[in-house]
Order: sequence, then structure tokens, then C-alpha cells
Amino acid sequence: MNPISLNLIAITVFLFTMSALLGPLINLSPTVPAVAVAGLLGLVTIDTLGWQGRGLEILLDAIAGTSEERRLRVTRHEAGHFLVAHLLEVPISGYTLSAWEAFRQGQKGRGGVQFDDRQLLEQLQQGQISDRLLNRYATIWMAGIAAETLAYGSAEGGDDDLLQLRGVLTQLRPAISDISARERWAILQAKTLIESNSQAYDRLVEAMKNRLPVAECQKAISEE
Repeated sequence: MNPISLNLIAITVFLFTMSALLGPLINLSPTVPAVAVAGLLGLVTIDTLGWQGRGLEILLDAIAGTSEERRLRVTRHEAGHFLVAHLLEVPISGYTLSAWEAFRQGQKGRGGVQFDDRQLLEQLQQGQISDRLLNRYATIWMAGIAAETLAYGSAEGGDDDLLQLRGVLTQLRPAISDISARERWAILQAKTLIESNSQAYDRLVEAMKNRLPVAECQKAISEE
């Protein structure tokens, strides 16, 4: 069960407990919270078993993404990934900016930039990865956090990006002793690339806000 479902269950149990304690004080029938809890748990179960939790992701993403500021922040984050992948010559196949868009395109999660990682996976299967390739993908994964930090002073997104990088680093043999240092290095490299191409980044943000195709977004980066 994914963390979103677990959190919702925890909240449901908490609310049921509070209603049981406070219900007599406000003349609330115990049937009401019992039915509500049963309904919520039923929906969570159906979503987890049938949709692998994607229904809750779409719902929560829709609620969180209702403001223009939130949508812009997500776009800036994903534009960081897109720009750095483009600059490091990693092929990009598509992008989505919400869980609903990802669902419609058959992608998992809440959206993001899809790029070619076949070479990375091939080397990981062999238990080794070249420093050059590792540095390239680490910089791409940390580029969303870097873009948010440059624009807002801190990053709200990027948990999945950190997990992806840490998952790769922990598979390496010999293991990397200081994972945090590698994360900071990758964020710094991404920041440098974004700052050095700030005008291209701004054009890319506008292109992605308008949901232009990948080729048009890449053209926006290359414009003088």
C-alpha cells in the first residue's frame, strides 16, 4: 500500500476516534462516523487493489494543483529536469505536469519528464555504472529541486527524485560512502546549468505551461 493510502487510513482512524469521543457532546449518532469510515476504507481498498493507489494520487494532485502558483511551481520543477536532460543530451520522450495527465498517457505517479534511461539500466543490471553516466543522471534527477530552489529559495517537490538517486547509489559496488555529498554536488551542477541558460529555461517554462510538444519545447530552448 502506498504512503498516500496509509496516511488517509491514519487520518480516517483519527477522525473516527475523535467523533467517538466528541459525538455524545454534540448529539452525533455513532452510525454517522461508522458509515463514513467504512465508505472511506472501502474506497481506499478499491483504489489500492484496482488502481494501485493512482485514484488518490489524482484526487490529491487535483486539490493541490488548483492554484496558479502551484501549477507554475510544478512547471518550473519539471522544466528543470527537461532543460538539464536536453543540455546533457539525454533523449526526452515526453512530459506531464499532473497525475491526471500522467494517467491519460499511461504513465505512473504524479507526472514528470520521461527520458531515455536504458543505458543506465543496462549498466545497473551489470552491477556497475560509469562515473560519467552516474553524474549525468544524478544531475538530471536533482534538476527539479535545483530549479525550485533558484526560483523560490527552497523545494517542495523532489522526494521521488531523491529516492531514485539514492536507490541507484545504494546499488553501486563499492558503495558510495557519502550519499548526501553526492546529492549536494548534483544539485549544484544542475543549478549551474540552469543559471547559465536562464533565458532558455524561461522560454522552456512558457512552452511547457502551454503544453507544447517535446520538439517545440526543445526548439524554445535553442532559440536565440
